Amino acid sequence: MALKTPKTLQEAIIYFSDPDRAFEYAVSLRWPDGKVFCPRCNGFKHSFIKTRKIWYCYDCKKQFTVKVKTVFEDSAIGLDKWMIAVWMLVSCKNGISSYELGKAIGVTQRTAWFMNQRIRKALHRGSFSNTTKMGGPDSEVEADETFVGGLTKNMHKDRKLKLVHKGGIHGGKTVVQGILDRNLREVRATVVPDVKRETLQNQILKNVKYGTKVYTDDAVAYEQGMQWRFIHDVINHSEQYVKGRVHTNGLENFWSLLKRGLRGTYVAVEPFHLFRYVDEQVFRYNNRNGLTDAQRFALAMSQIGGKRLTYAELTGKDADALHPSTTGTGQATQA
Repeated sequence: MALKTPKTLQEAIIYFSDPDRAFEYAVSLRWPDGKVFCPRCNGFKHSFIKTRKIWYCYDCKKQFTVKVKTVFEDSAIGLDKWMIAVWMLVSCKNGISSYELGKAIGVTQRTAWFMNQRIRKALHRGSFSNTTKMGGPDSEVEADETFVGGLTKNMHKDRKLKLVHKGGIHGGKTVVQGILDRNLREVRATVVPDVKRETLQNQILKNVKYGTKVYTDDAVAYEQGMQWRFIHDVINHSEQYVKGRVHTNGLENFWSLLKRGLRGTYVAVEPFHLFRYVDEQVFRYNNRNGLTDAQRFALAMSQIGGKRLTYAELTGKDADALHPSTTGTGQATQA
């Protein structure tokens, strides 16, 4: 008797332990309409070699598997382990470290780290580069930024002085900016190079429709220019945190979840990798309500196509692969 689609982690481990079943599940998500085509040339003329689970394309004269042109490409790890890794990363509220994942599925910590990063690549959906803008005349949007780095109170006196010269207590830390649409209950967040007016307001202009109610704190970057295109209101956190509908508590909640994962699960994250961890938290946050673990897993798996991350790109040996907004941040980010 065929097993039902898994709904829990325990069921998923049993379900995907069968290589044939894991393969069929991956195929159904990769080509949901049942029409398999070559990822390289988009050709539909092919033959399937069942014993090797590969196809031969008659158009480009090349073989391809279900992993080609996905984050799983060129991986010797079986689909059974990949499936469980994806399930755990998108279901665990605070994420899962490479050490814990490695022990759970029986791979080395280095391999598990690479797997986690490739899955985060799949979870990335454009966020701030999304062409669809948030908000509208009847919508409320929060905009805020946070600083990710070592706690100042834990630093040596000499290091604190160096940070002051770099730009105050936040000097040397990495900046993450976020925008929350209260109506959609959707957040967009990404690493930005600085907190200058031009940088922060440009991101809001790209992602929020004109005429939207936008709430921010009283940061200098939001003082001028916002009122020209938005209904802008400010909350002064030195006096109060809520002023009627005006507050940024929604984003503060998201920052709390992000930093809880960074500090409690991942312990230390380099600045040039931080945007991937932000993408991971954005995915879980935006899909936290109304979806089961199985549905969240299926959504993540549906995004694996057309994305690839090599080890050279991940480790910085391929300079073009570095996130453009993270280059130039020199301090390692202590999560």
